[in-house]
Amino acid sequence: QVQLVESGGGSVQSGGSLRLSCAASGYTYSSSCMGWFRQAPGKGREGVAIVESDGRTIYEDSVKGRFTISQDNAKNTLYLQMNSLKPEDTAMYYCAADTPVYYGGGYYCRSWGSLRHDRYNYWGQGTQVTVSS
Repeated sequence: QVQLVESGGGSVQSGGSLRLSCAASGYTYSSSCMGWFRQAPGKGREGVAIVESDGRTIYEDSVKGRFTISQDNAKNTLYLQMNSLKPEDTAMYYCAADTPVYYGGGYYCRSWGSLRHDRYNYWGQGTQVTVSS
């Protein structure tokens, strides 16, 4: 059973920083398909940043230059470093993962370079990030 547990959320002022962590268990793929998504009150779930099987990272436009997604495969943990936080970053942040697909001699992620949340099968319970002005 794949389990994803987020941590690191909290309340900060504008311009502050937070680092979110996602501890994965039962997910042993060295070339992981994982990402961060968020959902603000009254809004749908949107992609924030993902990492694909080849290590490529993709960011939502509004967080480029401010957020950094990274992995520690030895610890089976995904991170999201968030700097220069803005009130509009306030949301519940979710960690997501998906099983890589083997095709043509290699493993690929169903994300295929997109930030679509429907490409991920496994989800954490979320961690709240609140940014005040």
